[in-house]
Amino acid sequence: MCTSKVSSRADDPGRFTLILGLVTLVATFGSSFQYGYNVAVVNSPSEIMQNFYNETYYKRNSEYMSSTAVTLLWSVTVSMFPLGGFIGSLMVAPMVNKCGRKGTLLINNIFSIVPAILMGCSKVAGSFEMIIFARIVVGICAGLSSNVVPMYLGELAPKNLRGAICVVPQLFITAGILIAQIFGLRSILTSEEGWPVLLGLTGIPAALQLIFLPFFPESPRYTLIQKGDEEGAREALKKLRNSEDVEAEVEEIRMEDEMETAAGRVSVLKLFATKSLRWQLISIIVLMAGQQLSGVNAVYYYADQIYREAGVNDQDVQYVTVGTGAVNVVITFLAIFIVERLGRRLLILIGFSICCLACVVLTVALSLQNTVAGMPYVSIACVFSYVVGHAIGPSPIPSLTITEIFLQSSRPAAFMVGGTVHWLSNFAVGLIFPFIQDGLGAYSFIIFGVICLLATIYTFFIVPETKAKTFMEINLIFAKINKVSEVQPEKQELQDFKPSAAL
Repeated sequence: MCTSKVSSRADDPGRFTLILGLVTLVATFGSSFQYGYNVAVVNSPSEIMQNFYNETYYKRNSEYMSSTAVTLLWSVTVSMFPLGGFIGSLMVAPMVNKCGRKGTLLINNIFSIVPAILMGCSKVAGSFEMIIFARIVVGICAGLSSNVVPMYLGELAPKNLRGAICVVPQLFITAGILIAQIFGLRSILTSEEGWPVLLGLTGIPAALQLIFLPFFPESPRYTLIQKGDEEGAREALKKLRNSEDVEAEVEEIRMEDEMETAAGRVSVLKLFATKSLRWQLISIIVLMAGQQLSGVNAVYYYADQIYREAGVNDQDVQYVTVGTGAVNVVITFLAIFIVERLGRRLLILIGFSICCLACVVLTVALSLQNTVAGMPYVSIACVFSYVVGHAIGPSPIPSLTITEIFLQSSRPAAFMVGGTVHWLSNFAVGLIFPFIQDGLGAYSFIIFGVICLLATIYTFFIVPETKAKTFMEINLIFAKINKVSEVQPEKQELQDFKPSAAL
């Protein structure tokens, strides 16, 4: 009788509650917002900051650096952020297993507040080294938050709201980029006096999260499965659902716990060696690599040049760039409301398809812009179309996918792999794209178009729909894709696993 009662309630839709909304706001504003802010904050004041580097060097050595040396030093400054992100991704699994999801986010604020102080004081201290060091530390913060926030929220949300809740971090990333672009306008903080303040503002969201996040519950799944505290998990669910009737969710978590008890935690080596997780692992590698290698950073990099060639004067380019950021925010906001209607798979397919088409048309437009009237305006339309396509699917969905297609024991290792692929791909594009641009010019976007096409094809044939399904139901779908009869073989594989066999 009790079993049938639990089963019937398992399909009841979860409600969006005040506590769930507040914890989503605190987690995303405190972590995802500052991640996006730090992505864009150094773009606008780059020329002023390079002058600061040179002036500082002159005060120390009574001579100026060469332009090549300044450019190299600035490139190091910019590239330290994705390098820090890569380091942060390597820290995800050990930290979330040891400290919990909420605990990791609280500790992570150290990696934001300290560099904010260093960057804010760098001009007074006359030290560009402080900025370079701070960029790698704040990159560690971004590497952790970009993986831990969707994991935390995905484990807090009911299955029917998981997609919408897990898109919110991407919304705040785009909002952070937009605010950095607005504050970076020459009329606001891009000035000789304003740039240290612009860089130091990143510590404010972290300080607010440090104050408010302790009042919210830890992930119920972490509490029950990894801490063994069923009553604590039950109380957390009651707060999150604003209901006393949470036994269906507790039972589902308990079933997952029982299934994975013998397996224990899944390391990265185990993840690569386990047949029943093979296509989940390949899928996150493809989606995370596709997200970054599809050319999103290159499009933003190329955008200013496209705007100028379309006749936008240098003074107004900054406002068009802000407009691009605003479009990104609006479309990501829209994705929150359609992800539970259209599903994850369809959004990825639509998004990558639009990006692919935009890259192809942009290549043609850039090739013909000096010979055919109106082509510069076609190029601008392609930039905005690409931003729309990426914001619909490739930007927000991959992190959500990692949350959904892995169970509790393997999820931290999966985020570690996904985050590593994300940041290494980001770093590679930033490092290699200028050389691709010099060698191929307008045709460089053909490469990104091909990557978008490949990601679309892979998603169509391999990635299943996960909308409104429990983690156990999704795992059963992949059991069929991996050609294992049920979920249980994963347990046996993990028990039989020997590290030497995977190397």
